[in-house]
Amino acid sequence: MAEELTPATPDESEEPIKQRKNGLYPGVSDELAENMKSGWADTELRDLRPIPQAAETAARRAALSARFPGERLVIPAGNLKTRSNDTEYPFRASVEYAWLTGNQTEDGVLVLEPRDDGHEATIYLLPRSDRENGEFWLDGQGELWVGRRHSLTEAEQLYGIPASDVRELAGALREATGPVRVVRGYDAGIEAALTDKVTAERDEELRVFLSEARLVKDDFEIGELQKAVDSTVRGFEDVVKVLDKAQATSERYIEGTFFLRARVEGNDVGYGTIAAAGPHACTLHWVRNDGPVRSGDLLLLDAGVETHTYYTADVTRTLPVNGRFSEVQRKIYDAVYEAQEAGIAAVQPGAKYRDFHDAAQRVLAEKLVEWGLVEGPVERVLELGLQRRWTLHGTGHMLGMDVHDCAAARTETYVDGVLEPGMCLTVEPGLYFQADDLTVPEEYRGIGVRIEDDILVTEDGNRNLSAALPRRSDEVEAWMASVQG
Repeated sequence: MAEELTPATPDESEEPIKQRKNGLYPGVSDELAENMKSGWADTELRDLRPIPQAAETAARRAALSARFPGERLVIPAGNLKTRSNDTEYPFRASVEYAWLTGNQTEDGVLVLEPRDDGHEATIYLLPRSDRENGEFWLDGQGELWVGRRHSLTEAEQLYGIPASDVRELAGALREATGPVRVVRGYDAGIEAALTDKVTAERDEELRVFLSEARLVKDDFEIGELQKAVDSTVRGFEDVVKVLDKAQATSERYIEGTFFLRARVEGNDVGYGTIAAAGPHACTLHWVRNDGPVRSGDLLLLDAGVETHTYYTADVTRTLPVNGRFSEVQRKIYDAVYEAQEAGIAAVQPGAKYRDFHDAAQRVLAEKLVEWGLVEGPVERVLELGLQRRWTLHGTGHMLGMDVHDCAAARTETYVDGVLEPGMCLTVEPGLYFQADDLTVPEEYRGIGVRIEDDILVTEDGNRNLSAALPRRSDEVEAWMASVQG
């Protein structure tokens, strides 16, 4: 990795140059500085087409405007975060900002200024790097170092929003009057400029509204979720093809294989891949992925591709590493499959959100009673929650630009709410028998099974977006054999 420009003489500081000092750059001659100002072609992009979701983002801003008339609304993208020393984590804009603008640029801020007839939106961004003052090649975030960014004029064409220089925004906000709300937690500088103008309670109302507004997906979002799922299906196929190599290395080979598909076809993975082999499958968020992959064990792969527009899939399959379930593995797997079938069938418009969880939990409780692991009747088990020793988690969650989408929504509109067409959620029951659980037969210990699919609520029922990936145990075995050739 190249370092930023350092002083030319050995007796000067070796620190990378990030800022000008007294108008001069250490180690940069006047001649070089002057030379770097000129001789560059005009690279302005003209006649750009709006982003595909421009109509949808405009409609979302209009709904936001209608909810908070007469108030200034400030939605930041966020800033770069340091990973270590002078390197940063890859940037991902806040969901609220990206959902309202389609832009993904660090330091960006959307401001809705109140007007008599609603709001006027402005997107505040860093303009092109200044070549006259040397910023583009001497600043650590200059375009020579990190790549070209869009001019403000280009941004206006792309996003359909007037664009201004974000470096002027903090000062303007300090001088602003009238009620203001800001989405907190992303840009400390913007929040500091609004310290005396906002309250936590009112800002939380803004965050909650933006979370609940995403509960029902529009057509663009549904298309992006399907893209994410389709890429994820191909990623699972990639993994099955290299299970022999994973056995020779570790779970990290699986993680890396899926990551390659995510980066080639999307932006990234939507969350840390869980590549849990053997007893690691009983750890719900196993992301260390440093364990062995052994023939005869099960592999629980929970992974999702994130599209370039930030929509993520979230799919889990539990696969026999050698391609065939043992008798006890199949018994546990088929129980989870039956529970998932019941859960998916309960996803219907007008149904309570909790219904699919209750349906799946009932099936699992019945199996645990049948196997003698817990004393019935089933109603007693469910009332006391005794099945949770082995089922552990909820049966699903909303899905969208966050893997656990709409997390700030109120309980009454989400968990205690009613399903509507356009909602997208996961159905993912599981059974997990810990390796040290002495209450279950020895042959169960260390077996963890989860099956997860992404389900869209439709006008007349539901659609399994990830149906292309086999689920039934015999179909899984046949699919693995066909993929591996």
